[in-house]
Amino acid sequence: MNTKRVKNIIEALGKHKDEESIEVLNDLGTNCPIDEIRELTSKALIRKNTHKSLELMIVNKGKGINDLSARVAMCAINELLALKDKQEAIKILDDTINMHSEKEVQDTARSVKALMSFSS
Repeated sequence: MNTKRVKNIIEALGKHKDEESIEVLNDLGTNCPIDEIRELTSKALIRKNTHKSLELMIVNKGKGINDLSARVAMCAINELLALKDKQEAIKILDDTINMHSEKEVQDTARSVKALMSFSS
């Protein structure tokens, strides 16, 4: 696989303003068995900083901050910490802490929210 080509495609999708780009990144990138692709996808989705893209990376078990790969999860967490406008991410983290049915996802959201409060 040509990693540079894939990276360019993910970055281009990350810059698209339409909602369909989020779906493509979710369908192809977050479900990829290759950690590096999931990392790049997490970065692109978090940098979009929309409700839908952030929700995918925060709420879904096995994706973003809840990825089974520590490398991918840490990459997603670092991108959240790097956001200039953290307001939407914090709202989604709060909702996840208060309403998600999976305790693991709630605990991860709680930890990330604590980190974000220290990084502001």
